[in-house]
Amino acid sequence: MDAFAGYKKAANDVVPDATTVMDPFHVVALVGTKLDETRRRLQTELHGRRGRSGDDLYGIRKTIRTRVGLLTDRQKHRLNSVFAADNHAALLVCWQFYQDTIAAYAAHPSKGKKLMGRLINTLAGTIPNELKELRSLRTPFQRRRADILAYFDHPGTSNGPTEAINGRLEHLRGIALGFRNPGNYLIRSLLHAGGLATLLQPYL
Repeated sequence: MDAFAGYKKAANDVVPDATTVMDPFHVVALVGTKLDETRRRLQTELHGRRGRSGDDLYGIRKTIRTRVGLLTDRQKHRLNSVFAADNHAALLVCWQFYQDTIAAYAAHPSKGKKLMGRLINTLAGTIPNELKELRSLRTPFQRRRADILAYFDHPGTSNGPTEAINGRLEHLRGIALGFRNPGNYLIRSLLHAGGLATLLQPYL
């Protein structure tokens, strides 16, 4: 599951013996969000406005979220140029934490668990005000420590299929707007869900 406490409470109420595992996608996304917030804050503090074309911090907004192993030489050079500035130090620290989080999930489960444990311990330590976005992860990571580390005991666990089904349901709910004929809505739903082909198969 993701970090929403409501899901955890509901799961504990219904299946109290189940092991709660926080999905890697959501953990990485949570850290990535703080990385973006740090970049935007520095942009505002240094330039007094939102980023625009030509700004160094704005120019790396997508590159900075790319896994380091997938960066091209040109992208690496661009990042290094930005990180070299003293007033961008907070961004460099957050970026390194983001990359370390990705690396923990890419490692062998036993090693990854140790790496992730160290990252959570780092958040529990003293973090300066200059890293307030990263510091804001302290409480959720400590509260969900067992759930985050549980992934490494159950590697491959993912709520991706659930997210996919939920996304399909949200889409079907959206296309229902304006439909007055239930029959038409049923046919449209089957088309989008891929179920119409199964129903028509006996006649083909």
